[in-house]
Amino acid sequence: MSGPDGRNVTELLRIGPEVQQALHEGHPVVALETTLISHGFPPGVGVEVGLAAESAVRSAGAVPATIGVLDGAVAVGLAADELERFGEAGAGARKAGPRDLAACAMQGAIGATTVGGTLAVCRLAGIRFLGTGGIGGVHRGFAERPDVSADMTELARTPALVVGSGAKSLLDVPATAEALETLGVPVLGYRTDELPLFYAAAGGPPVSARVESPEEAARIAHAHWQLGGAGLLLGNPPEHGVDVEPLIEEGLAAATTQGVTGQAVTPFVLAFLHERSGGRTLEVNRELIVANAGLAAEVAAATRS
Repeated sequence: MSGPDGRNVTELLRIGPEVQQALHEGHPVVALETTLISHGFPPGVGVEVGLAAESAVRSAGAVPATIGVLDGAVAVGLAADELERFGEAGAGARKAGPRDLAACAMQGAIGATTVGGTLAVCRLAGIRFLGTGGIGGVHRGFAERPDVSADMTELARTPALVVGSGAKSLLDVPATAEALETLGVPVLGYRTDELPLFYAAAGGPPVSARVESPEEAARIAHAHWQLGGAGLLLGNPPEHGVDVEPLIEEGLAAATTQGVTGQAVTPFVLAFLHERSGGRTLEVNRELIVANAGLAAEVAAATRS
C-alpha cells in the first residue's frame, strides 16, 4: 500500500543485497547501529570502529547489517562509502530513535540509529541479533527529571538478543536493571554474575542468569522466543575495564552547568570522559564494541547449529 508520497514500505526500508540474501537463506545476520559512528567517537574514529565491528561479525561467521537512515530510506546493510557519510556528518547527523525514523526518511536527513531505532528496524527486517557498546536506560536523577531511553521499550517488544557491555555508565544502572525486569527482558551475563558497568567489568547489579558459551545463550534466546518473549540483553564484560565513576559524576555536573540536556548529554559526557581519562575510555569503548559485535555473531551462528 502506497502513502501520499507514492512510496510503500519496501521503498522506505532498503535492505542491501547481501543482507537480503542472508535473511532469505537463513544465514546469521547481526545488526549494528550508526549512532556510534556519528556521535560516539571523535571525527574519523567512528567509521574505523564501525568497519572493525563489521569485520568481527564476518570473522565469527555472520553477515553484518549496519543500519541508518540515508537518502530518504531506512538502510539495512550500509556500504563502506555510506558508512563514511555517517562519519562525515558527525554530530550533524540526527540521533534516530524509533520515533525519528519516519521524519528522517521523509525529510531526507541522515539518521544515525540508536539501539532503540536499530531494534525497531530489526523487527521490520526480521533480524534477531544486535551488537552494541551498551544500551540506554533510566537516567540518573529520574525522580527530579524523568528520562528513560526508548531502548528499553524496544527491547520489550522486539524479539532480538542484544549483546552489550551492560547499560551506559552515565545511567542509573541498578534502576535500569529493575526496569528491564519489570518489562520482562532477561538480563544474561556472559561468564559473569554481574551486569557489566560498560567501562568497568564488575560492580553492577546481579544478572537474571549466567551463561558460559554462545551456544547456551542461543538456546536460552530461542526458548525465550518460543515462549512468547521478546528482547534479551547479554552483558559482555569489557576485557580491559576502567573505573570512571568519579569522572562520570563530574561530566554530568558539567553538562548541567552548561545546560546540556536530552540526547546531547551522552555525547557530551563521553567526550568529557575521553578528555579526562587521557583517551583510556575511548580505547575501552572501541574494544568492547568490536568484541560485542563478534560475540553477537557467535550467538547468531550458534542459533543455526
